[in-house]
Amino acid sequence: MSVDAPTIAASKKVGMINLGCAKNLVDAEVMLGSILAQGMSITSDPEEADVLVVNTCAFIDSAKEESIDAIFEAHQQRGLQRREGQRLVVSGCMAQRFAKELAKEMPEVDAFLGLDQVAEAGSIIERVFQRETESNHGPLNLVTRHSRYIPDYDTPRYRLTPPHTAYLKIAEGCNHPCSFCVIPQMRGRHRSRTLDSVVQEARHLVKEGVREINLISQDTTYFGMDRWEDKAGPRAQVDRTKGEGICQLIEALDEIEGDFWIRLLYTHPAHWSDDLIEAIGRSRKVARYVDIPLQHIDEGMLHTMRRETDRAHIEQLIDRMRAGIPGLGIRTTFIVGFPGETEAQFESLLEFIDRRRFERLGVFSYSREEGSRAGRLDHQVHHKTKTRRYREAMALQQRIAFEQAEAQIGQMRRVLVDSPLSGRTEHDAPEVDARVVFQSPRPTGEFVNATITGARGYDLLAE
Repeated sequence: MSVDAPTIAASKKVGMINLGCAKNLVDAEVMLGSILAQGMSITSDPEEADVLVVNTCAFIDSAKEESIDAIFEAHQQRGLQRREGQRLVVSGCMAQRFAKELAKEMPEVDAFLGLDQVAEAGSIIERVFQRETESNHGPLNLVTRHSRYIPDYDTPRYRLTPPHTAYLKIAEGCNHPCSFCVIPQMRGRHRSRTLDSVVQEARHLVKEGVREINLISQDTTYFGMDRWEDKAGPRAQVDRTKGEGICQLIEALDEIEGDFWIRLLYTHPAHWSDDLIEAIGRSRKVARYVDIPLQHIDEGMLHTMRRETDRAHIEQLIDRMRAGIPGLGIRTTFIVGFPGETEAQFESLLEFIDRRRFERLGVFSYSREEGSRAGRLDHQVHHKTKTRRYREAMALQQRIAFEQAEAQIGQMRRVLVDSPLSGRTEHDAPEVDARVVFQSPRPTGEFVNATITGARGYDLLAE
């Protein structure tokens, strides 16, 4: 008796290798939700997977190399394990950007999914298995040129984070013209979810026991502004107090009952306002933590990077943020070795870091991205110079971070417990920031008040 393709697919196990940022993680969760909705099961063991999905990143060269290595390793492993029948699917940013080229170079891949196909992953995998009996003319390439998809509150999703913390994508795409970045080419123009959609998903997460909701998009401060521009025109003056924006979203999320943190990630300095500072300052739920990548402080570098802001704005914004949000912890990132960066400009950045003493800070060596404006600039900085500058900037921030950790000894801090022996303060986002290490086990997923007793590098010790 013959068995149709959906029945065949429904009996299969799907494994996933996820790479990249939190935004990519949400895409992976949506794909897994679609897979489960089709009746397939999920496995964490690649060896027992009937189909393996590699969800790729293509933000910088090292991310692309990691993605390519993961694809080839997955193919080699199925050969070594004699899993010739295992299907290999590639999704994510690298598939979105290079699917046509990769399909020619990687015939071992069975299908390429773009960013607009994440919610259709289950039905696409059915098609992959259906092709078993068809004449195969190379990988199935379903990537659409311009990404327009955005999830909704009722989109099936299988969360990969611990039960007490979750990422909530409030928008997709980006309108910023940063010369070093190709994200708009991959993820399309900014498009916000509705305020009601975000609030409904947040309410559902809290009911599931989530204690930390991390709001993410390419620019969370731009939430809702794309709809204002659609109505008023891109250059029109808009009233930030009206319509659906990030301030209104914070106020609506504040009304949700329950004990939980809201964390703003990926904000842009160009779209911060006094209204937003005031909204966070009076919020009962928003963590006193702001992720605001500044990238540089030198005026010339900011102009060449096309950051839509200047040094005076950044300096004044930091002053206003610290005055308006007591107890604020600021996370930022900087790029060193950008094309044309001089020693004087780099020293200006070091002086700024030393004076401003950010609570959390990361440094990236400039990566020359194909298709970016900066990639075509003259005066590319030698890799040895970039490496030296990276090390100098990180050494400076390490000293600052260790001093700040030592200064917290004796203080009482509220901590979200991630595991029996570790947790995070509101100044620490998951995966990227420091930990609080407990002397005795605590209940996972709960808030505890802990006295800081010591410091170990970036991490705090507590009882």
